[in-house]
Amino acid sequence: MKIVTILGARPQFIKAGPVSREIRKQHTEIIVHTGQHYDANMSDIFFEELNIPKPDYHLNVGSGSHGVQTANMLTSIEEIILKEEPDYVLVYGDTNSTLAGALAASKLHIPIVHIEAGLRSFNKKMPEEVNRILTDHVSEFLFCPTDTAVQNLEKENITKNVFNVGDVMYDAVMYNQDIADKSTLMNDLGLTEKEFYLITVHRAENTEDPERMNNILDAFSKVEGTKVWPIHPRTKNKLKSSGIDLDAIPGLKVIEPIGYLDMLSLEKNAKKILTDSGGVQKEAYFVKTPCVTLRDETEWVETLHQDANILVGADTEKILEAVQAPCHSDYPPIFGDGNTSEKIVKMISDK
Repeated sequence: MKIVTILGARPQFIKAGPVSREIRKQHTEIIVHTGQHYDANMSDIFFEELNIPKPDYHLNVGSGSHGVQTANMLTSIEEIILKEEPDYVLVYGDTNSTLAGALAASKLHIPIVHIEAGLRSFNKKMPEEVNRILTDHVSEFLFCPTDTAVQNLEKENITKNVFNVGDVMYDAVMYNQDIADKSTLMNDLGLTEKEFYLITVHRAENTEDPERMNNILDAFSKVEGTKVWPIHPRTKNKLKSSGIDLDAIPGLKVIEPIGYLDMLSLEKNAKKILTDSGGVQKEAYFVKTPCVTLRDETEWVETLHQDANILVGADTEKILEAVQAPCHSDYPPIFGDGNTSEKIVKMISDK
């Protein structure tokens, strides 16, 4: 069996690690890297660290509007599918790369495998929400990480080949945690375990809205103690163009994007994580670090139900209250048992 896997962004590289290992035990995999994340620290380093085979195709799409980016990917992916003639096209998550891969495959009548299907924020202003809905509705296999995701699909009358298999990102954390413990970044930055906050902000709903961004930065300036921010290139450029000086925020250490293993080390050792990233919310849960989510909604509602994650939007006071809230200590295994990748490949193989 031949599978063409479409990757393009940091979370997808992480998810692909364990799944690719399982696929290649018995099948042929062709990896297509769209180049949606093209900075070396956001892309190449993940292939090296996670021992993912180098891409067979690199589209070098780079930045651009959603329409331009998706169209360029779609054209190139279609050519690759026609050349490779795969049995399945596999896509992850909710990026423009996901949608482009799904559209190209569906037009050519190639069955689509969607890993991390069924997630909904119920906010169609988010491009990710549109991407995931469209992808789910053209997919042959829908592998969901939670019961909530299965229920979301059922409400949209998608019930065939829908499976709750757990989360492949949990597989990745379990596989890489011991390696991440060897990271020297904590020492390099002079950090002490559980005595710093970890920050990530990259979503357009925050970075493109001056009022939201100013409220978030105001909260950061009032949070006492050391704060570490591996800054996304787009966020960095946006703040720079707006004339915002992050050096004025007390205790803030702004660093360049880091690899997955270094990030996992920081997540595990942080006192709390403040983020607008879906993937980081989950990783925080996996390593049992309390999370404060800088969004108005989240796809990972299970983390809210467990009181391991607090949703605060861009409200300065809510952010500060969440930072001061007592830490949660119970993290039941709601995202599977760490062998999701094996389940997925077996189901595809047995079809």
